[in-house]
Amino acid sequence: MAYGLSTYAYFWRVSSRAPRPLTVEQMLHNTRELGGDVFQICDYPLIETFDDARLADIRRTAEDLDIALELGTRGIRQDHLATYLDLADKLGVTLVRSMFNTADHRPDAAEATELLRASVPEYAARGVTLGLETYEQVATDDLLTAVRAVDSPHLGVVLDPGNCVARLERPKDVVAATAPYVVNIHVKDFAFTRRDGWVGFTYAGCPLGEGLLDYAHLVETVRPEQRGINQIVEHWLPWQDDGFDTTAGIEDQWTRHCISTLQRSK
Repeated sequence: MAYGLSTYAYFWRVSSRAPRPLTVEQMLHNTRELGGDVFQICDYPLIETFDDARLADIRRTAEDLDIALELGTRGIRQDHLATYLDLADKLGVTLVRSMFNTADHRPDAAEATELLRASVPEYAARGVTLGLETYEQVATDDLLTAVRAVDSPHLGVVLDPGNCVARLERPKDVVAATAPYVVNIHVKDFAFTRRDGWVGFTYAGCPLGEGLLDYAHLVETVRPEQRGINQIVEHWLPWQDDGFDTTAGIEDQWTRHCISTLQRSK
């Protein structure tokens, strides 16, 4: 089990709002500086445009820094999962995170099961695990229906309990239901705050330990250390009115706080 960071911990610093978006190599060096041992390149479409030489450079950088790489994408069509399996080979990755839905494809549990049955055997043959993330667009029960039906040690769940609140699923219920199948954890805290005038709420991220994530319950239930499950830091940091420098500074503060909190919890 290792603690690490995701591209989502650098959400604004790799965005089009950044004057000079960070490169993968820069994020890797920062991950090592902060003490992370794993880096998940997640929902980062640029990785699909890199040639073999660039992918080899990223893999070499990670190896030199003693950082394990993971990948993340969206969608479970067979050709797309094959693309990410090839990327995993080139980067030395053994875990790929995905999600059921894309902008133009929203499979139900039955279709998802058939698609996964077509792809997971090749993932298993190459020693790569596919993890499907919990999130509000797909009921946790449907996600688990597909995972159970495929019934492979190389298919599991990427647990992110905060995502499911928008579906009115309680985080603790999601943790309990998915625990036996979890292969990766996204660690981010979250909270509701009242809008101005008390008209509604904003649901957004907050520093770890200050929100609604019951991290102790998650660890007790899933047992990531005993099971060798990596924990990956992410954030839901809203854009700050003061602009990029303020937003990027808070993003860095949250990342440092979260990774140090996780390390102290060992």
